Amino acid sequence: MDHSGHGMTMDLPPFTLGRGLAWSADPFFLVACLLGLALYGWGVVRLVRRGDKWPVGRTVAFAAGVLSVALMMCTKLNDYGMVMFSVHMVQHMVISMVSPILLLLGAPITLALRALPPAGRGRKGPRELLLMLLHSRYMRIITHPAFTIPLFIASLYALYFTPLFDTLMGSQAGHIGMMVHFLAVGLVFFWPIMGVDPGPHRPGYLMRMLELFAGMPFHAFFGIALMMASSPMVETFKNPPASLGIDALSDQNAAGGIAWAFSEVPSVLVLLALLFQWYASEERQARRSDRAADRDGDKELAAYNAYLASLNTRGG
Repeated sequence: MDHSGHGMTMDLPPFTLGRGLAWSADPFFLVACLLGLALYGWGVVRLVRRGDKWPVGRTVAFAAGVLSVALMMCTKLNDYGMVMFSVHMVQHMVISMVSPILLLLGAPITLALRALPPAGRGRKGPRELLLMLLHSRYMRIITHPAFTIPLFIASLYALYFTPLFDTLMGSQAGHIGMMVHFLAVGLVFFWPIMGVDPGPHRPGYLMRMLELFAGMPFHAFFGIALMMASSPMVETFKNPPASLGIDALSDQNAAGGIAWAFSEVPSVLVLLALLFQWYASEERQARRSDRAADRDGDKELAAYNAYLASLNTRGG
């Protein structure tokens, strides 16, 4: 039986990491990943040819993000993920919590705004449309924590604990749609918190940390619920193929452990990124103050010294 239209999943041999990492490309994600890398590469080349600089670290982060998606969707992990809850959970966690962080650190929107040419007076090209989208009410809503945090949580509970998951897993289009949803949810959740790109909702650093930690306990509880369950909870994974040699309940418990462990990984990554950004922001502010002082010849200090001198004169 072909669960996904992606490959024969019923006669898979028992899972090993080597077998899981064997090449087995999903056409949709293969094209999307290649297109993403090509467009980003075009932007970087365009800037360099113009004599502008683009941080190598951003390019590396973006490429790693795209490759992490390809690793999950263009290998046998995708085939095993159709019949093994634990492997599917690895896919879900990486695509919703690791790939988005790496992609956002690549600052693709900033690159696009710098690389795309202006359309000219009175016309609207890709750059202008992107700016309109960034400043739209729609974008303000979908990046607000009152929207992103509930969405992040609902993507776990509403999906796995209702028949929706089984419906989506029943077709190739449903499976692709679910994975795209995981990536999109991760992007809108992490973008206001630690994205380098400009965005409509950008609170202070302390608030961003609170936003980050608001969603994580629910992630951990979800993992614990799967680990503690005494019977299989998701129809799709209730009867794994005999060729895999696994027990459905043990595999579900392993999936819960993966979900629970992954709630910590992005927290640490994002926290490090946030602290680094905070430090860099303070450094920039200090440099700006120094430059301003150089330009005006330390007017504030001179005024203060004059004030002290006037007090001395009066006192005299």
